[in-house]
Amino acid sequence: QVQLVESGGGLVQAGGSLRLSCVASGRTFSNYAMGWFRQAPGKERDVVAVITWTGTGTYYVDSVKGRFTIAKNNARNTVYLQMNSLKPEDTATYYCAAGQESRTVAAGSPRYWGQGTQVTVSS
Repeated sequence: QVQLVESGGGLVQAGGSLRLSCVASGRTFSNYAMGWFRQAPGKERDVVAVITWTGTGTYYVDSVKGRFTIAKNNARNTVYLQMNSLKPEDTATYYCAAGQESRTVAAGSPRYWGQGTQVTVSS
């Protein structure tokens, strides 16, 4: 079992930055691919970024490429999502997720989910 706890959400003006963190506990964190998803009100939960278990491979949805960066620190059991140049359309609840295959995580079927952290971008 893996427990995931997100933090770092908040209210920011358009053009600003936030860094989300997700701390994992339980099974060996380094063995898992990690991902960030988001869900806006009335919309489905969509993948934002995924990182392989080694931390050497990443995937980003087109709408965040060049603005968001996902990183994994196995020594701290933590995955980060650095979000720059934020836009109002980035407003959503952001969820951390873990799975043993990065392709499974990217497809929206991770094994574990966090509880989410709210990000609100004002115009």
